Amino acid sequence: MNRDTRRPAPISILNLAAITVLSILTATAPSHAQAPISTLEQIADTGIVRIGYSAEDFPFSYRGPDGSITGYSTELCLDVIEIIKAKLKLTSIKVEFVERTPRNRVALLRNGDLDIECVASTNNAERRKSIGFSYPHFVTGTQFVSLRKNNLKTIADLAGHTVAATSGTTNIGQLNAINRQRALHIAVMPVETHKDAFQLVTEGRAAAFVMDGILLAAMVAKSEHPENYVLSSEALGWPEPYGLMVRLEDTAFREAVNAALVEIYASGRIEVLYNKWFNTPVPPAGINMRMPMSAELRAAFAKPADPSE
Repeated sequence: MNRDTRRPAPISILNLAAITVLSILTATAPSHAQAPISTLEQIADTGIVRIGYSAEDFPFSYRGPDGSITGYSTELCLDVIEIIKAKLKLTSIKVEFVERTPRNRVALLRNGDLDIECVASTNNAERRKSIGFSYPHFVTGTQFVSLRKNNLKTIADLAGHTVAATSGTTNIGQLNAINRQRALHIAVMPVETHKDAFQLVTEGRAAAFVMDGILLAAMVAKSEHPENYVLSSEALGWPEPYGLMVRLEDTAFREAVNAALVEIYASGRIEVLYNKWFNTPVPPAGINMRMPMSAELRAAFAKPADPSE
């Protein structure tokens, strides 16, 4: 697969075999006004797919020191695109990486600025009203990180403190809801990036940072002094799945992505990917998450399915 994203190289002629496969994969479905062309048609016509990535969501999606985009979700997504390429009988697909943030990721998809978002986005009922999700590729719950010396372990310990959360995430909504329900008088501090929120905790300007437990664990592992931090012993919500995000109306593309995931999960390839990113040292810093696959995630891989409402 050609992953050079510097200059697009559209394909003007599509062979008859690709058209035949495309007719099988593509079903008639309503399209968003701003992105009327089906993603499968667009890929077949241009030979280009635009993947949404994050610069900071290690180990799911991040930018390396050399500028390359990598991570567990990124590599899984590239495997999915490789399978779709074969289904469409294309000789190559050019990948264009589009940086997205928690705040703008849905808008970029709906506007057609990217085709699939491959990071660490929570699939829940509220989000499914406006965006489409693939089968789960990870499962995690919401926790908070704080400085170990402050001895904050439970949600009740946050009462009266300033707590950071990233704008555009489900976590800030969970924090606000718990704050109201329990009258904890928490001063919720919205910030633009996970990095900024973690820095607030490091500098003592926020008592805690609320985010997905796996992402917090990764940030602690990457920090200069991991021993200074601790994750909460109590979760702010039940474990929820991550999914690859696509446009809500593009049913044919979502089904093609899900079919590729089923193939990857059944082949054992997902075990290789998971162990690479969560149980072995990851370059460039050689960070090892040392995180065995959870029973919930193993079940999701064994029987891929959309989450229930």
